[in-house]
Amino acid sequence: MIHASLKGLLLGPYDHRTALDEVVQMMGGLAYMTGRPGDPLRAGSSVNDIMGGMFGAIAILGALIQRGISGRGMEVQSALFENNVFLVGQHMLQYAITGKPAAPMPARISPWAIYDVFTVKDGEQIFLAAVSDAQWLTFCDALGLADLKADPALKTNNERVRARPTLLAELGRRLKEFSAAELSRRFEAAGLPFAPIMKPEQLLDDPHLNATGGLADILLTDGERAGQPVKATLFPFTLDGQRPGVRLNPPQRGEHTHEVLAALGIPEPEIDALIDARAVA
Repeated sequence: MIHASLKGLLLGPYDHRTALDEVVQMMGGLAYMTGRPGDPLRAGSSVNDIMGGMFGAIAILGALIQRGISGRGMEVQSALFENNVFLVGQHMLQYAITGKPAAPMPARISPWAIYDVFTVKDGEQIFLAAVSDAQWLTFCDALGLADLKADPALKTNNERVRARPTLLAELGRRLKEFSAAELSRRFEAAGLPFAPIMKPEQLLDDPHLNATGGLADILLTDGERAGQPVKATLFPFTLDGQRPGVRLNPPQRGEHTHEVLAALGIPEPEIDALIDARAVA
C-alpha cells in the first residue's frame, strides 16, 4: 500500500506548530522576498497549499514506480513549510554562492536594464522587457527610439543597467504617448517580451485560454448561484494533445455516498442498512 500524508511541516522541531499557507510564507522567506523592504507580503496565490499537494502527487507517482520495481509500498509525505523553502531555494543558493543576501524583489538589483511595469496612455499599465543587446536594438526600432539606439552609453546591457534610473525615467515619459494595446501590437510583431497587466476576473474572457480549452464549465453547488455553470481552470498540461477535462462537478453533500461504499465492496443491502441507521448520510 502507498499512503500519502500532506502536512504543515515534516517531522522535526517545528512539526507541532499549526501551519497555514501564510504562516509558512512568513517563516520560509517568501513573504520577505515578495514584499518591499520592511514590509513582508504574502504571494498573491495560495502557492504552498497548491504546490504542497502537487509535490505530494509527484511523490505518489514516484512511489508507484518504485512499487512496480520492488513490489513494496511506502509512506510519502509532503509539507507546506518544506515546499515554501524549496520555492525560495534560488535565493538561498545565491547567498551561499556570493555571500550577499538577496534583496526583496521590489528592491532587487535588476540584471536587465528593461524589465519593468510602465504606466502608459490613459493610465494603463503594461510590463515590457528587453533582456539582451539584440532585444534592445529591436526595442528601439519598434518604438522609434533612434537616438537611444545610437547612444554609445547604452550600447551594452551592463551599461544600460548602470543608467537605469535616468533610462527608465526617459522611457516612462516617451511611453505615455502609446496605449497598452498599441504597445502590445508592436511588441508581439517584433517578438519582444511583454504582458498587459490583467486581473483574475479578466482571464475568464481571455481568447487564448478559451481557444486552447484552458477553462471548462462546472456547476456551483451552493450559494446564490447554486446550479449555475461557471468557468474553472483545468490542469495546465496536455496528455496526448488533450487537456484533461472535468471528471465530476463539485459534489453535493453526500451525493456519492452510495457509490463510494459500493466501490469499497460493501454489499447493497448493507449500504441501505447503514443509510437507514444514519451511520452514513
